[in-house]
Amino acid sequence: MTKADIVAQIAAETGIDKTEVLTIVESFMATVKNNIVNGEEVFLRGFGSFIVKKRAQKVARNISKNTTLVIPEHNIPAFKPAKSFMESMK
Repeated sequence: MTKADIVAQIAAETGIDKTEVLTIVESFMATVKNNIVNGEEVFLRGFGSFIVKKRAQKVARNISKNTTLVIPEHNIPAFKPAKSFMESMK
C-alpha cells in the first residue's frame, strides 16, 4: 500500500477531499519524523510506537581492501506495534 492508496482510502471513507487528506497525512508523517529526529518517541495507543533505538559501536571489515573500520554508535528509527495490533495479526 502506498501513500496515494492510503489517501484514496481515507478520502473514500470520510468524504473529505483527497488534497486535504494528503495534506493531513503528510503533516502527520512530518510531525512523527521531526519528533524522532529530535530524540522523542511517538506513542499511538492501539497502533504502536515510533521509537529511537541506539546501535552500539562495532568493528566492520572491508573485504575487498582487507581493512577494518569502526562504525560509531548511532541512533535508528524503529516501529514497535501495540499488543492489540499484534493480537489482531494472529
